[in-house]
Formats: sequence, C-alpha cells, structure tokens
Amino acid sequence: MKSKNYLSKIASALFLLFACNAFANNVEITGTTVSGSNITFDISWENSWNANVAPANWDAVWVFVKYQDCNTRLWAHAGLSTIAGDHSAVSPLQVDPVTDGRGVFIRRSALGGGNIPATSITLKMTIPAGTYNYKVFGIEMVNVPQSAFELGDGVSASTFNSITVNASSQSGGITAATIGGGGPTVPAAFPMGYNAFYCMKYEISQLQYVEFLNSLTFAQQQTRITTDPTSAVGTYVTFGSNAYRNGIVIETPGNNAAIPAVFGCDSTNGVFNNNNDGQNVAMNNLSWADLAAYLDWAALRPMTELEFEKVCRGTMPRVAGEYPWGDTNINAFYSTTILNAFQPGEIANAVVNGRCAYGLGSGSGIYGPLRVGLFATASSGRSSAGAAYYGAMEMGGNVYERVVSAGNAAGVLFTGVVGDGTLTAIGDANQTNWPSSATAVGSGFKGGDYVTQASAIRISDRSSATSTVATRGYSYGGRGVR
Repeated sequence: MKSKNYLSKIASALFLLFACNAFANNVEITGTTVSGSNITFDISWENSWNANVAPANWDAVWVFVKYQDCNTRLWAHAGLSTIAGDHSAVSPLQVDPVTDGRGVFIRRSALGGGNIPATSITLKMTIPAGTYNYKVFGIEMVNVPQSAFELGDGVSASTFNSITVNASSQSGGITAATIGGGGPTVPAAFPMGYNAFYCMKYEISQLQYVEFLNSLTFAQQQTRITTDPTSAVGTYVTFGSNAYRNGIVIETPGNNAAIPAVFGCDSTNGVFNNNNDGQNVAMNNLSWADLAAYLDWAALRPMTELEFEKVCRGTMPRVAGEYPWGDTNINAFYSTTILNAFQPGEIANAVVNGRCAYGLGSGSGIYGPLRVGLFATASSGRSSAGAAYYGAMEMGGNVYERVVSAGNAAGVLFTGVVGDGTLTAIGDANQTNWPSSATAVGSGFKGGDYVTQASAIRISDRSSATSTVATRGYSYGGRGVR
C-alpha cells in the first residue's frame, strides 16, 4: 500500500498541473527570420508543464509554417525536416519532428512547470527555391499517453457498454456486441484512444479561425464564411451581424473574385483587433466541413468519440454520470454572469466545482460561447477549472465538439489519417478518409454546449454522437488531435 505522504504528493502534483495549465493560450511567436532553408523565431506561452506523476504528461505547441509566393500571392504549407538534429531549440525547450514533416511539436525538455519565456527555435524547411513571405503558426496541445482506459458509464444516454479499451482492442477491434451503443463493429484501424496522441488544449478560437481565413484564396474564403469576401468593411461574416458573441469581420474586402479579403476581430463594434474584440472566445457556427477544413489546413485531424472519452476520463475508474472534470458536480455559467466581457481576462468570479458554460437555453436572448480556458485560474483544481484528465479545457459545454462517430458505418471507416496542410480549390478538406465535407455522414457531436442541459455534458453521453448534421450551428465548434 502507498503511504499517505506518497498520495499527498500525487494530489499536490495534480493540483499544480491544473494550476499550471490555467490560462488561455497566449502563444506568441515573434522575431521570425529566414536564412536559406532555416526559419528562426522566438516562441513563448504561459503555464507549461512536464510532469512524471499522474497524469504523467506534458503540454506542447504544434508549430507549422505557411509560405506565400511573392508573385502569385498564394500561401502553401511548408515541409519541415523529419530529422530531429536538423532543428534546434534553446533550453528549456526541445523540438520533436513528425514523420510526415507537416509540422513539429515544441515542448519542455525536462520536468517542470511555469511560463515559457521567449525562446529561440530554428527549424529546417523543405520547400522549393523562391521568394516568399512566411508565417509561423502555433496551437497549444496536451499529450495523451498510450494507456488502457474505461469506456461507457452505464447511465448516460446511448452510452457504450462499460468496457476497457486496451492494446487488444486496438489491435483486434471491438465487436458490435462488445461495444454496444447500437453501432457497428469498430475495426482495429479506427483510432480508439489507446495509442498515444496529442489533443488541442482549447477549442478553436475566433482569432485562430481569422488566421486560417487570411491564408486562403478568394474562392476558398467564399466557402468558409456565410457572406461574400467582397462585402463592405466591417461586415460580420459568421452570422451576418454581431451575434452569438462572434465578432469576425471583414477588414479589407476582396476584389475581382481573385484578391482575398482580410479578416479581423471586432466584438465591441469599434476599432478592429483591440484586445477586447473576443479573439480568445471559442469559434462557433462551424459546420463539419468548416472544422474539417481548418484541421486539414493545420495538418491535424478530427477526434473520434472514443478518443473524446479517453481525453476526459484518462486512466481513472469510470464514475456513473460523470462530467469531463471527473465528478458529478456541475454549475452553470454563461455570458451574462461573467466579468470583463470580451477582455483577455474575461472571467467567472465564483469558484465552485464543475464550472461549465451550459444550460442557458435557446430562448434566452443575447448569448454565446465564452473565452477558452475561462474557468481555470492560478488557484483552481481540476473540478473548479472544468479540466479534463490530461489538461484539455472545455471538453464539456461552451461549444459542441464535432467528432468522428463510432456508431456509424461510415464513421468507423476512419483510420486517423492526418491533414496535409492543403485544401481543395473551393476550400474543403482533401482527406477522402474523413467523413464527407458535403454530407457529414460519419460525424457526430460530444460534450454539449452553452445551450444544452447537464446530461449532454457527461463524458459518456452519446445522445448526439451519431447525429449527422452538415450545416452550421450557433453552438457548433470543435478542436483537433494528432
């Protein structure tokens, strides 16, 4: 039996982990220079960690590079060397390349926690000779280590059977009878969550979607917004007005069906891109095709609903009716109950367990998603921060997570192919193995949103996991994995 002192140390480490991952992204990439095939920049972010006690994981930034041909003005995705020795990082960071060369993970090289100050990184690119502009992008992620985990909770709507997903499941598949939930047999190639992967720490933010839009062609932009890129300066492009707390606007109109528009944030109806313009508010009104396009562009991929349960529950025993923060406490917060609306420090001041943006109801007037990472503070624990087991935030509530469904014959054909950074001419994902951008068949929803009631927030609730919806919705968002 472990000593009380040992258990106390683990509890303290867990507290520190969720204190460390307290604040919304704030990844900053500055000072970019290029010499030959090398691109050098400084990266910083807040509240990083690398822990060797449960959940024994780390955070990282997924970094990828886009380059723009100075003649055609078109952006392309830069290849990066797959050889670790071709890249360099100043302490306390290291660079982990990936086999397809579509980006790198940058993370702490040793155990520790706290802010990462501006730290120099040099990456070796594999791109053709030419004259280019460059932009480096960073998305905060959490590491989800390889491990078995428990699936289903026995009480939530349409839940899977209460089983353990382990190495045997991942190598041999799970029969329809074993997994339950009214779906097909899940083949071995389907990402079940047993193998290690990375998950976005936060839902896609409005600033991240703006950066995505600003690297697309005119024709691609037309597909990914609800208005035309030639619309007037200040036109809101997500709902056609400043609604549902979405402030993405046109800064510079496109022209001649060829010159792309420039987009920005303006949630407070004034000067564009002030720090109170909702840049870190979760992106909403995303269709399946919108989410798939963003993830393909970022060289990520959609999450499966089994991976969703792994990210939330981790290696902990299931709790009947539990929420992503590991217990059955839940307390509602929404846009009329927060402080410093649209500010970088938009906060929910009451500190209680199970804080979650949910249950506002569809007839409540002006409402919408909140800032990503809103509920975590320097003194919050996992439950009061609303944090999933590995440190991902808002896995329940705020905006719906769109996932690949394991309860659909088309969904289980998904094999976890990652995006390549390139879209079709009209701005759709070009990954044929993913649920269709046109029909969304094989996709579904998990985690609830700021409108749903508490039951939809449960980790194992599958009431919408097989819902095929191709259209946009005011509370539909998402995140990716790799």
